[in-house]
Amino acid sequence: MTITPRKLNAFLIFKLPAAYFCGVRTKSINDTTCVVSVKHRWINQNPFNSMFWAVQGMAAELTTGALVMSKAKASGKRISILVAANNASFTKKATGRITFTCHQGEAIDLAIKKAIETGEGQTVTLNSKGINKEGIQVSDFNFEWTLKLRS
Repeated sequence: MTITPRKLNAFLIFKLPAAYFCGVRTKSINDTTCVVSVKHRWINQNPFNSMFWAVQGMAAELTTGALVMSKAKASGKRISILVAANNASFTKKATGRITFTCHQGEAIDLAIKKAIETGEGQTVTLNSKGINKEGIQVSDFNFEWTLKLRS
């Protein structure tokens, strides 16, 4: 079963309803890239009239997590995945539609391959940048994922 934007958005309704109700939506996913967007609205704003940082974090994490889930599933092996660490920086108020993109599918492939070959846990740090409609970066997220073969 292939992971598609429609399936990921349905997944949000049942497994991550806060993200769904805040407007986080997967726009596209392929072998190397995942794109998620969210629009600044009343339900996801902070007191400073911009998007709450945690909503941006949900969207950014989904770009990396969807790729990791997709790659783990495609490997045919039982792989445990977990976020071990994350950090973020914010450079501009997030208003309007913010699009988050992760382009690191190949890095995940390498980490999964190494985990399968060695049987040892691997870590991979994935980046997702939030860009507004003017093309200006508003936030930058890094997520350290751990991948381990289940026995």
